Amino acid sequence: MSSPHAAHPLRRALRASQAAVLLVAMMFLGSLVLWVGVPVAWLWIGSRLQNGTSLATATGVMMIGMLLSVTLLLAALGWLSRRHTEVQERRGVPESEMTALELVLVSSAVIAVSGFLVWFFGFSGSSPMPINVSY
Repeated sequence: MSSPHAAHPLRRALRASQAAVLLVAMMFLGSLVLWVGVPVAWLWIGSRLQNGTSLATATGVMMIGMLLSVTLLLAALGWLSRRHTEVQERRGVPESEMTALELVLVSSAVIAVSGFLVWFFGFSGSSPMPINVSY
């Protein structure tokens, strides 16, 4: 029979593993918001502003809003990455050359670009080549 104290390191290790997975999932979700959510949201906001103002005003608000949103989101992702590194260090996982955030940003960018290409060529109704062009 094991003592109750022997289970504590196992529970701590399990909690640390769960925390690491949760942090990576949050980074992945935040990265998708970075690549997809922020641009779509500010395009929508700009389209609503353009109805009541000039195109230049709507575009300026969109650009400033996107820059602020991306800055805040990157700060949050950096904080999550630092927390993930701390959790990994407590678990005794050696540092690698690439951080979890770098892997998450690259993989989410590939997914976002792939999704855009599927939508653009398959579902948007837009043709990448002009049809019936006469000179």
